[in-house]
This record gives sequence, structure tokens and C-alpha cells, in this order.
Amino acid sequence: MIPEGSLWTSRVVDDPGEALADALDARLTGYAVVEPADALLLANGTRGVITFEAGVPVLAFERGGDRRGDAAVRGLSTPGPTRVELYDLPADDLSAAHDDAVDAARVPPGVPAERLARDPRLAERTREVAPGERVREETDALESFLADEERVMEIRAEARAEARRRAAEWGLTDELDDPAPEPDVDDTDPEAARDVDPTVGDSPPE
Repeated sequence: MIPEGSLWTSRVVDDPGEALADALDARLTGYAVVEPADALLLANGTRGVITFEAGVPVLAFERGGDRRGDAAVRGLSTPGPTRVELYDLPADDLSAAHDDAVDAARVPPGVPAERLARDPRLAERTREVAPGERVREETDALESFLADEERVMEIRAEARAEARRRAAEWGLTDELDDPAPEPDVDDTDPEAARDVDPTVGDSPPE
């Protein structure tokens, strides 16, 4: 999908946000190859690619995997050291790849900084230099999601179903379904009744 570029920098970092910030500061047009800790240690670990136009992320996808876009970025967010290689690529070569890419591979400008680096400030800096239409697309997508009440209700229902499934696995279904037990009070014991209702046993007012 992406033509081979010229290696600009390669290093292992504890915070992938450092490489994203480098790409943004340099207004890099090219791509990053991201190898989290599992890829550094395991032959079948996750490896991903994030492309940039003038330092702003455009696409994200797994190498040899099925995840695209936001899902691919989340898959790259793992604890431990991460190797990030940044490559330069001529704008014409990259724009052709961007034009041919499926929409599912696209990421809003601030998503890699938020998901991969967990850096809201870097995400905001990225949005500040991103083209206006891309920032509007990100805002519109968020507003559309929040306005979609039916989808919100579906997510809540899915969360409740997942909670019940986990409760069943741990044998806690009764605790979820049964109401809290009433206090066990001996009606023949006025002192016990007073503990529950302090008005019990009081003499009527004169």
C-alpha cells in the first residue's frame, strides 16, 4: 500500500509520543513503523504503520494484520519499550496511497496522540496544524456518535450483558438479581423494633 521511503530516524522509546512529536515538529510527510514490546520480543508480535502528511497522521494499519484505523492504533498501545522508525516519502507517492486507501484505515488527526501516547496536549497541537476539513471530520464524527442515542443505549445494554456474563462466571448472579434483604427484626422485642424505627414504643404526645 505504501511505497518504501527513506529512513529518517530509528530509536527505541518508552513513550511513542516522542516520535509522534518529532514527526509533527518536522512536518514529516512519510510514515512511521511502530513495533511495540511484543513485536520486539516475539516474532509474531504486532507491527503497525502510521502515515503522515506534514506531520499530521492520516492512515493506520497493521502489517500483515486485519486491523485498520483506530483499532490498529489501539493494538499498538502496549506497555514497555517501542521501536519507532520514521521514513520520508515524496508527497506525490504518499498522496496516491492516501487516495486509494479505504476509509476504515483513516484516523482522525489527534487519535494516535490520544490512544498511543495518551498525550492530550500533543493531540491538541496536532489538531492545530491539521487541515481544517480533517479537524471538522473528527468533530463531526464525535458529535454524530454522541447524538446517536440508540447507539449509546446499545452500548449500555452490551455493558450490562457483559457484567452479567462475568457475574455468572464468578457465581455472583444472585447478588445482582436479588434485592437487599430486609433487617431481621423480632416483632415481640420492642427494643429491636426501636432500632429499626425510632418512633416505635414512644408514648403519644400529651
